[in-house]
Amino acid sequence: MDTKKFKVIIVEDVKLELKGTQEIFRHEIPDAEVIGTAMTEAEFWPLLEKQVPDMVLLDLGLGGSTTIGVDICASLRKNYPDVKVLIFTGEILNEKLWVDALDAGADGIILKTGELLTAVDVQAVMDGKKLVFNYPILEKIVGRFKEFVAQETRRQEAVIAYDIDEYDERFLRHLALGYTKDMIASLKAMPFSAKSLEKRQNDLVARLFRGDERSGVNACRLVTRAFELHILDVDNLEADEE
Repeated sequence: MDTKKFKVIIVEDVKLELKGTQEIFRHEIPDAEVIGTAMTEAEFWPLLEKQVPDMVLLDLGLGGSTTIGVDICASLRKNYPDVKVLIFTGEILNEKLWVDALDAGADGIILKTGELLTAVDVQAVMDGKKLVFNYPILEKIVGRFKEFVAQETRRQEAVIAYDIDEYDERFLRHLALGYTKDMIASLKAMPFSAKSLEKRQNDLVARLFRGDERSGVNACRLVTRAFELHILDVDNLEADEE
């Protein structure tokens, strides 16, 4: 059974890489019809107006700028919501740029390393799959996911091991943010007086420090210990509504 061809515009500013990408489509992705190529943003928009493709294969770095590709992606998502946008980029270390591209509405990101562009990835995007990545970026994503899970597991284990309840966590978190006990006592979710919080602080010192370590432990040292034990996460410090 014949498969209906889908139309593609390639945006790439390096001639050799553009030629290589065209060869990949010609030999590896026969269901795609490359209807045009552009090396600059100025070339791309007139090309698009002439014939709207099903997919834009978009390089992020154009003319020395790493933001033009993101801007093109955002504009496509706004004005041509049905056009699939697959990023094909050599920005293999710029993770912030990947996030910017995803926020701009990219359907996926293929890094110009490892297995490069495959028919499977291209077809996945055409079939409506979101967040299509090739192996190099998947490896990083999985690595970050495993790191996050490990951190969360350590935090949960510490909460259980040191019998930390929600008020302990809230108290420690606000101490870390520079709140005084009077300020913490005024929080809606803290039904304790400043005097009660002083007692809670002493109790936390007793739980988080060995007997020979407890002498002279102030709020700052207590908070530092909470970070050391993973009870608090430095990346998730936000104040509650007062």
